[in-house]
Amino acid sequence: MKKTALSAGIATLVCMATQAAQAQTQVTMYGVVDSGIAHTTNANAAGDSLTKVPSLTGSVPSRIGFRGTEDLGGGLQALFNLEGGVQMDTGTSSQGNRVFGRQAYVGLKGSFGTLIVGRQTNMTFHSMLKSDVMGPNLFSISSIDLYIPNARSDNAVGYMGIFDRFTVGATYSFGRDASAAGGPAATNCGGEIAGDPKACRQWTALLGYDNKTHGVTASYDIMYGNTAAAMGLTTSDSRDRRTTLNGYAMLGATKIGAGVMARRKVAATRSNDLDSNLYYLGLSHPLSAALQIDAQVARHAVDNSDNDSTLTVARLTYSFSKRTAVYGSLGHMRNNVSAAIALDAGGTVGVGMNQSGLSVGIRHAF
Repeated sequence: MKKTALSAGIATLVCMATQAAQAQTQVTMYGVVDSGIAHTTNANAAGDSLTKVPSLTGSVPSRIGFRGTEDLGGGLQALFNLEGGVQMDTGTSSQGNRVFGRQAYVGLKGSFGTLIVGRQTNMTFHSMLKSDVMGPNLFSISSIDLYIPNARSDNAVGYMGIFDRFTVGATYSFGRDASAAGGPAATNCGGEIAGDPKACRQWTALLGYDNKTHGVTASYDIMYGNTAAAMGLTTSDSRDRRTTLNGYAMLGATKIGAGVMARRKVAATRSNDLDSNLYYLGLSHPLSAALQIDAQVARHAVDNSDNDSTLTVARLTYSFSKRTAVYGSLGHMRNNVSAAIALDAGGTVGVGMNQSGLSVGIRHAF
């Protein structure tokens, strides 16, 4: 009887402690599931077409996450976010097979801003959120530079502060990408090496201004390489730098967004160097309460080269509710000379070939 009473007492205390912890920390589970079918022309050197279920994205990448906050008093909060990407064609994890590859951080938030530590989106990602009307759509500027939707940093300390209409932010990474799985989100540069403090370091910064009708944001992003890192950055002196200037304006319900990204890559070997500029202009307009059209044109201009590419894309989205929508995109990528940028993010195209495509899909948020 004593043992039974003791067990019951312990169970009651555990239950009370759990309920108290839940009351103090607000935890939310959330996610997006987005998938469809895409058809593109000239998917190889023979000019063959390809129909597939895309891996990387539809209108937005699929994900599942957990975020929470605890009120510490005096306007101070503790917070965390664990978010993993899902490839809807196979059900596998995205971002180099990471469980929480999109975000995995903990931090503090107060009147001073937000300070976080862990894997996180960096300032290049944040600088384009309001001006890029297509976002990480399958056909978008993400196809031209796959780093744009993958602008995240491992082993990072980040800060973001909003003061009236101004936003300032920065991240510093001691080792920007610890996954060697391959692809734009897994470039094998874990860093944190004794004796080489420059290896795989990355820092980004942001300054923005917004009001009700328009906004402008500038960002700076520089990353360093190390032995065996991808993209030709195989020494700690090799580097890839992106500088952006982005803006948007609201004309009634219509949004116009535009920007430029200047990229300068100094690789370990000269043949992998790259100097280029990416220009984009987009428009988003609600045709009705449920129907929206987005369109974008972009130009990738490579310095001292004719290997330029031009993207044109339009998307129509019909929302059944706040959580569920269907969409369709039409796109075209024109590749000059020996350029080979695929229309669809993560796709393929024959060298110097133009590519057209159609994608349709359904998205649900929870």
